[in-house]
Amino acid sequence: MGERRFERNLLNKAMVEGLVGPGCSGGNQRLDTPGGRFQVRWDEGGSATALGQLVFFAEFLEVSGLFKRWVQGCPLPYTSPNAPTVTDVLGTWLLSILDGQWRYAHITGLRGDAVAPAILDMQRILSDESLRRALSALAPNQPRRCPDVERARRTAQLAGSTAWMDAALAESVVEALGTAWILDCDTTVKPLYGRQAGAEVSYNPQKPGRPSQVVHTYWISPLRLVLDADVQGGKSHAAKHGLPRLCALLAGLTPAQRPALVRGDIAFGNEGVMAELETLGQAYLFKLRQTPGVKRLIERQWSRRDWQSVGQGFDAVETSLQLAGWSRARRVVVLRRRVRDRLLAEVPRHAQPGQQTLLFADAKADIKLWEYAVLVSHGDHPLDAIGQLYRDRADCENGFDELKNQWGWGGYTTHDLERCNLSARAVALVYNWWSWYVRLAHPQARREAITSRPLLLSGVARMTEHAGQKRLLITLTHAAGDQIQAMLAAIRAGLDHVRATAPQLANRERWRALVQYIIDQILTAKAAQAPPSRCPGTFQYATQCGQIGRAHV
Repeated sequence: MGERRFERNLLNKAMVEGLVGPGCSGGNQRLDTPGGRFQVRWDEGGSATALGQLVFFAEFLEVSGLFKRWVQGCPLPYTSPNAPTVTDVLGTWLLSILDGQWRYAHITGLRGDAVAPAILDMQRILSDESLRRALSALAPNQPRRCPDVERARRTAQLAGSTAWMDAALAESVVEALGTAWILDCDTTVKPLYGRQAGAEVSYNPQKPGRPSQVVHTYWISPLRLVLDADVQGGKSHAAKHGLPRLCALLAGLTPAQRPALVRGDIAFGNEGVMAELETLGQAYLFKLRQTPGVKRLIERQWSRRDWQSVGQGFDAVETSLQLAGWSRARRVVVLRRRVRDRLLAEVPRHAQPGQQTLLFADAKADIKLWEYAVLVSHGDHPLDAIGQLYRDRADCENGFDELKNQWGWGGYTTHDLERCNLSARAVALVYNWWSWYVRLAHPQARREAITSRPLLLSGVARMTEHAGQKRLLITLTHAAGDQIQAMLAAIRAGLDHVRATAPQLANRERWRALVQYIIDQILTAKAAQAPPSRCPGTFQYATQCGQIGRAHV
């Protein structure tokens, strides 16, 4: 109230001094700029949006029925007639995530938009506090002291919300599970700056000593879609904490939907994870830590003469290994590559006070320097494919970086862990929707949000209504106007194709047909670009074998 009174007094003072006209929108303001004098007037009654191209994405959601089914399945327990509608709650959430926001407070920047709510059939954009309360009703926390009846009610509500989000995430990726795909597992650290639940000081490579949470992520490669995400406390960064969720995901898939490979870094190359996956009959590929037992293995293999070139300058040889603590001997592959570049070592300033120190390492010509890695595999993939299969894992790191820095993966933080988990999975859901949409517009390659949002979302749109018709006048501010119109034409062509070939189908079946169309477009583009590949499990290899694109329509 104090801030509003201050602003009102400031406005009245400006009116008295003649700086603005009455009502702030009725008078012109004379502003002198380097380009000359401008007359400025506030247009409070206009209907405009900065998300001008949202209408095309909304058509994508309408044809597929994704947003409508998400709203219909939401178990929001609001009963008051004065409460906001489910469409307003989820629509506000969707617009905030789609706009690239990462804090609930940023929603205030969208509340003056009168066009975006009309496009999504919303009554209004809610405040950040209303959205927080709605999510608290969807995912209530579990306080330490709580009556048994209330605890049971909250547990049931949380279970219903989890099942609702599970169904939405599964629907966004289920058609991709009929392809030859790889499941990448990793953990992302989410730094925190308050006293949130799960804020614990543990492994945090970017900001050591800073409390954090961790996001266990399960990734569909190479389509770069999120299968699932699970937010836990900062000390639950080890792979064993995400193993129950991983096993539950694999157990819930049919044999035809199972991944060709589960792939992970050194955090997953341990007995607990490998034994569980072997029990499920799931092939995997992990990296091993450089323990003394692994180093002795490398020494024994170094003198072998049957090293085989596996591309990118790497040579490989395979053998079996049973470390102490392993229940059985497993197939391992040793990779090595000679370091040919000049070497330069840097001594960090915190390790040696004073000026930065650089050490030049000039190796003699008869000395060979090697970098090496040891992989453990459970599967029948050929040796010449193992190295490339693990190197392809670098693409999933790009996806994690995009979600964390260009979407709200590391944000939407509240004091309770339940809402943080729900928000992280909502970000993954909107990310999957947007990924399919962008691939429909540009099937040749993926585009990250930092480039796709300015291309396919931004633009100034003004809405007018006349004779019962709503009209949008869109002004593009992007330099690549011709490219944007070509991409939108590709989107409209795909949607028209689905409408024409499946007019009698419900939205759920239309979504399957649309995904099949997108995958076919990706395959056509990849077949024209990619050279022949011998690596089973990679996108190029699966394309040549006809394994990708066999989604069940």
